[in-house]
Amino acid sequence: MQHSIDVLTRIADGLAKQFGQDCEVVIHDLSQESVEHSIIYIQNGHVTGRKVGDGPSKIVLETMHKNPDSLEDHIGYLTRTADGRILKSSTMYIRNDDNKVRYILSINYDITGLLAMDRAVKALIDTEPQTSNMQPEKIVHNVNDLLDILLEQSVALIGKPVALMTKDEKVAAISFLNEKGAFLVTKSGDKVSKYFGISKFTLYSYLDVNK
Repeated sequence: MQHSIDVLTRIADGLAKQFGQDCEVVIHDLSQESVEHSIIYIQNGHVTGRKVGDGPSKIVLETMHKNPDSLEDHIGYLTRTADGRILKSSTMYIRNDDNKVRYILSINYDITGLLAMDRAVKALIDTEPQTSNMQPEKIVHNVNDLLDILLEQSVALIGKPVALMTKDEKVAAISFLNEKGAFLVTKSGDKVSKYFGISKFTLYSYLDVNK
């Protein structure tokens, strides 16, 4: 397996040099004892402000919860940094001999400037107003911020505040969190229970409903 990580770091170095300082390349190690420190190698970390030892992205967290056979590389999707810059991202799964995902190689290219140029050109050549449906995922530095985002998304999925949710709607929201790997985060059960105004016993009973 050491051979694999040596090859991956060489690829990361090559990609970063090929595409320059706007291209961040990250290696996540899914065999780490703590999911909260999955980044083991990064080039051009200034793009997202992350460093070695930082936590996983939303996609990485989901990966650790899914059947490896169902995972496919995710190429050319949009993400967003905390300060609002837009990135074109790709995620590739690196498997071991048992077909388990051991590493994730992620590429995040800052296209904010290119998008500004694109809008300027379109403003000159378009004959009607154009709209955009881009909904890039936000890149975070730690799993606590990621858990906050997942909680917000679970509420958006139901379409009403937690205080107005029925039991079935809370079960659906918590099932969404489970599918996204939220409960891999240390002490997430405490935070989710408090967020939904339920006991931890009730939380686990809701999780059992979807088994």
